[in-house]
Amino acid sequence: MGKADCGIRHIDGPGGDDVKKEIGPGAFERYYSELFGERWDTLRHALLDGGGSIELTHGFLTSYWMDGASLVAGMALNVQPGDDVVDLCAAPGGKTLVLARMLAGTGTLVANERSSARRARLHRVLNSHLPEAWRATVRITGHDAAKWGVFRPQSADRVLADVPCSSEQHVLTTDAALAQWTPSRTKRLARDAYAIACAAADSLRPGGEMVYSTCALSPLENDGVIDRLMKRSGSSMEVILPESRIRALPASDAPLPAAGMPGEATDHGWSFLPDTAAGLGPLYLCILRRR
Repeated sequence: MGKADCGIRHIDGPGGDDVKKEIGPGAFERYYSELFGERWDTLRHALLDGGGSIELTHGFLTSYWMDGASLVAGMALNVQPGDDVVDLCAAPGGKTLVLARMLAGTGTLVANERSSARRARLHRVLNSHLPEAWRATVRITGHDAAKWGVFRPQSADRVLADVPCSSEQHVLTTDAALAQWTPSRTKRLARDAYAIACAAADSLRPGGEMVYSTCALSPLENDGVIDRLMKRSGSSMEVILPESRIRALPASDAPLPAAGMPGEATDHGWSFLPDTAAGLGPLYLCILRRR
């Protein structure tokens, strides 16, 4: 799929080795202004404004607020009743709620979260929002997501890999995180994300599908991870062109503008950036299928 002109230049990192040694707000601004060019100022303001949250209500005991693009990522997994589903990095739990609603008390859903603190929050979210019949099909685990494919090979119909990422929107709004930011952060997180993406792919049954997603702006963590995954997988995995599936999603919680699904195509997936997606995102997703 040809990449839309979205103002992103796919480079390993602006400025070379000297920039890698920089730290803090100045380094952050230089990195992303070189990455996005003239678009950065508008995108930066949109990230600071926020405004993409929607209220999930249908089927839940109490309402849950989450970014509308995150709802799309969960729905794009195309979960069918009776599927065996895994959410590899499940906390805080919003996407797990979406997956549980799609299963509606059928099949199985494993919500995995390695961090004990985040796993405790996941328990609270699921217990507070899921009807008993839906909650009974969900099992919470605390394993290393990067090793899931070793312990549970070819065992799932659907896998969501919403991986830990740079979360630049959080960095921009958190002084302590911004003060410690360096360009090496995105490379390290991309390596970790690739390991989880491989584990997700290895855990799929033939015909099974996965969604890889991040809330990162850096292409290293987005299409860059999928580039590596496809080289590793050869003919055993295929990318599903996302546009037709995403545009066909029902707006059951009304997160989308009347004009239809916003966002823009990338080399392998779909990107929601708040300056062009009606405040939704940031979120990147790619849909893949095991042959």
